[in-house]
Amino acid sequence: MENARKIVHASEEEIFPYTGKGITTAVLDSGVSLHPDLEGRITAFHDFVNRRKYFYDDNGHGTHVAGCLAGSGKCSHGKFAGIALQSRLVVCKILDENGEGCASAMLEALEWILQKRKLYNIKILNISVGVDRPVESEWIQEVSFMLRKAWDAGILPVVSAGNKGPAEDSISELGKLEYVIAVGCYDGNTDYNIKKCEDYSGRGSIASRYRKPDLVAPGTGIVSCNAFFKRLPGDRTENAYVRMNGTSMAVPIVCGAVSLLWQKKPDLSNHEVRRRLLKTAQDLHKPSNYQGWGLLDVKKLLEI
Repeated sequence: MENARKIVHASEEEIFPYTGKGITTAVLDSGVSLHPDLEGRITAFHDFVNRRKYFYDDNGHGTHVAGCLAGSGKCSHGKFAGIALQSRLVVCKILDENGEGCASAMLEALEWILQKRKLYNIKILNISVGVDRPVESEWIQEVSFMLRKAWDAGILPVVSAGNKGPAEDSISELGKLEYVIAVGCYDGNTDYNIKKCEDYSGRGSIASRYRKPDLVAPGTGIVSCNAFFKRLPGDRTENAYVRMNGTSMAVPIVCGAVSLLWQKKPDLSNHEVRRRLLKTAQDLHKPSNYQGWGLLDVKKLLEI
């Protein structure tokens, strides 16, 4: 996360005084562990897979995503902090221990979020879940309907472009939808002056009426919270962090940036937030179905 924050211009100095305080993101993923970096960040947890009542993450993906978005960096003295370290999370477990999920769990979670949005002040929806073909068109229509309802309720859905690139039209089925921000992957493991998108990042169709993905953010070599860390005596931890790759990691970085913006300008609509995200993205001079509008730039996002 240290290099990722440099790439998107989200260092502590560049985003001061914004921390995402007061903004809640609903994260649909494999759950979340009680990691020290996430203490005080988790407002609610709901398990749509095993129906357990307490926080857990038997896969690890969800905890890593949560750390990218809202981790405090406590175990690393801030080195691996997330983008919006005072934002809050509502975590919905829709993926099992193998990182796999079913349509009914996602639909149920989306319905639950719409019911609870006012209670938890949910403004952003983080879906770091790729949905690849073949998939039933009826299911996509149902999810599209629910995401449109979320959009109309003032929630901003942010989804991954998927990791099936580089062929044209390899973007995740969710990423193709109109009322979402689809995020592709920039190489977060390289020198931040090197403008390199990842070949595995899902690409849209050149003929599409929408530019998809919408933008890109760092996703390769991202170090964030490890769900399977060990607690040691003296408030110490072992294996607190783990490195992961994918468009899944890019999504919470964008969600974190949106949290900062909404903290600064709470009266913005999700339409206005989307417009500002795309307007301030840095053009990487790549095909539009590869980079969308460009690379996330948090400093510029907060300046306009």
